[in-house]
Amino acid sequence: MDFTERYTAIQAKDSRFDGQFITAVRTTGIYCRPSCPARTPKPENVTFFPTSAAAHEAGYRACKRCLPEAVPGTPAWNLRDDLAGRAMRLIGDGVIEREGVSGLAGRLGYSSRHLTRVLTEELGAGPLALSRALRAQTARTLLTSTALPVSDIAFAAGFSSIRQFNDTVAEVFQLTPGQVRSRQKRDSLPAPGTIDLALPVRQPFDATGLFAWFVPRTVSGVEVATATSYRRTVALPGGPGRFEVRLDGAALRMRATLSSLGDLPALVSRVRRLFDLDADPVAIDAALGSDASLAASVIATPGIRLPGAVDPEEMLFRAIIGQQISVAAARTQLNRLTAAAGTRVTDTENTDESHLLFPTAAQIVEHGRNAMVGPRAKIDTLLTIAEALASGESSLGFGDDAAEQHQALTAFRGIGDWTAGYLSMRVLGNPDVFLPGDVAVRAGARELGLPAEPRALTREAERFAPWRSYLCMHLWRSAATAATPPRRGKTLTPTPTPTIGEIA
Repeated sequence: MDFTERYTAIQAKDSRFDGQFITAVRTTGIYCRPSCPARTPKPENVTFFPTSAAAHEAGYRACKRCLPEAVPGTPAWNLRDDLAGRAMRLIGDGVIEREGVSGLAGRLGYSSRHLTRVLTEELGAGPLALSRALRAQTARTLLTSTALPVSDIAFAAGFSSIRQFNDTVAEVFQLTPGQVRSRQKRDSLPAPGTIDLALPVRQPFDATGLFAWFVPRTVSGVEVATATSYRRTVALPGGPGRFEVRLDGAALRMRATLSSLGDLPALVSRVRRLFDLDADPVAIDAALGSDASLAASVIATPGIRLPGAVDPEEMLFRAIIGQQISVAAARTQLNRLTAAAGTRVTDTENTDESHLLFPTAAQIVEHGRNAMVGPRAKIDTLLTIAEALASGESSLGFGDDAAEQHQALTAFRGIGDWTAGYLSMRVLGNPDVFLPGDVAVRAGARELGLPAEPRALTREAERFAPWRSYLCMHLWRSAATAATPPRRGKTLTPTPTPTIGEIA
């Protein structure tokens, strides 16, 4: 977007652009979200920044009226596969808090100096400033939505000391932590030991479709999904955690119980990726809906989302196990593997109930062969990759370069373009992956009047770049709906059902 387009957006106070850029006003020294209800400043007094961290670095302070930190994240970090985009995915996952700037740079394959220079040039702030802005956002959310003591909030938000926390909150918001807390009206607070947060999301949002996607794919003991909620255990850097995401009207809320409060920013980042909350649904729907073949599907399912992953290695194992079999068959295999190799954890809210963590690579190496049934070649592939991950010979993460990840995965015998592409969708949030060899993709294309032959379909799909992953979601939805005939006398709501092809 150029200056004129952005200025038009702030004149219209268009909330669709919240989180995609920051508006800073020279005469007041504050920065706002695009939809801020305050009077629109004159163009000559406005500077646009890509991130709030860049506005901080330029000397601006957050608006107390529109709370620019409480917005969905930018969709650019998934659209961009360059160094800046990959770095932002890892910063959001808390890598700087755990490993420092040198650890972040090492994961990306560059020096700390080069990484800082690129981020400053591209985003207006270096890695420490970008991480600091995310910590400030987390702190504000905890202050206004929980009863946690301020000292606990400081460390949950990733600050190394209470003094650093107090100084940052005062500098960013021009309020003390106590003043930030007192300015917000809070709903009923969760039980001690739990954190309950709102998850900002851009509308339209196909929550029904997302929950319906999760329901048939849940692994027993690890996950439970319903038409309006999803909960699971998850391994985090500070220990096992458990979270539930539930539909609250048109919004989403997350309730979490953590072994370490410092894992909260990483968990929020992963849950946002799991539900694709930072997508730009207006741009996606406009691009796909402009085609006559897809217009009806887009109208029927506005704001379709691309399900993500909370753990990259887990998603790889699920994809391998799901190759060439139905959702139900894959789920049976995953249940067997998890029961045999998963770690049992006690529910801190109900000590009589225990849950499972999905097996690690090392646990799959130890127990996988006895737990798995089916083709020997697939089991060998699973164990070979698990051994490589457990030994550190290979790695898989949210900050991977898409092309390098594809090349590394397909180097393993038994991993083809479908699995590598599917991982790019789910782990990296890559919006522009197309899977023409997928049975359900071709079936859905046939239903919508698109070519079903892979080469012809690939050519047709090129015009939907850079949103071909979302095209796949519509084609999967179309195939599932066609495979489920309505019952006599009832109207069936189109929701995805298990089909061969989209199997992980």
